[in-house]
Amino acid sequence: MEIILKTEHLCKYYGSGDNQVRAVRDANIAIAKGEFTAIVGKSGSGKSTLLHLLGGLDHPTSGKVWMKDKDMFALKEQELAVFRRRKIGFIFQAFNLVSSINVWENIVLPIGLDGKEADENFVRDIVRTLGIEGKIHNLPHTLSGGQQQRVAIARALASKPDVILADEPTGNLDSKTSDEVVGLLKMSAQKYGQTLVMITHDQDIAQIADRILVIEDGRVVEQG
Repeated sequence: MEIILKTEHLCKYYGSGDNQVRAVRDANIAIAKGEFTAIVGKSGSGKSTLLHLLGGLDHPTSGKVWMKDKDMFALKEQELAVFRRRKIGFIFQAFNLVSSINVWENIVLPIGLDGKEADENFVRDIVRTLGIEGKIHNLPHTLSGGQQQRVAIARALASKPDVILADEPTGNLDSKTSDEVVGLLKMSAQKYGQTLVMITHDQDIAQIADRILVIEDGRVVEQG
């Protein structure tokens, strides 16, 4: 079993003294290549902070995050930005699409920012898999919430990252659309050989993951 993502004594604290918040406390987790891991926990438990640390979006107070044997926080800021762009795909609850450009342009935007040409056949295959091939010339505001989230998923997959990190990707969707989106996300990650780590508060969604990590008060307390 190849471990693609792991943490060592990972901690993130905010503030000091009596006001200190221990958002992540001594997290030691290992995620295998190709695995779908769900991170569940109550609001304020530290799950979003943990995901941001795993993706190099936030710096830890102490501890390490390794991806493919690379100590992420040993990289300089510019190196980390490039590493993140090439190795990690992010999907957020708020879609984060650029309103002034069409669906296709949104999907390939991060690839262009990296100074690369998109693999057009690969992107078209993703678009077909996600069922949005008829929408590639649309502007985001003309799409439903579920369609916008599919575009966000396509964008995350298009640069062929090793790991997809999804932060409550169904938080703004109704239950039927949520089930569809998570099913598509799992299928896409399997199809393209990617590792999926997803935060959710929905136990039904978590149940379709290969493994569930539970976080309480900043501690990962259960690994099943």
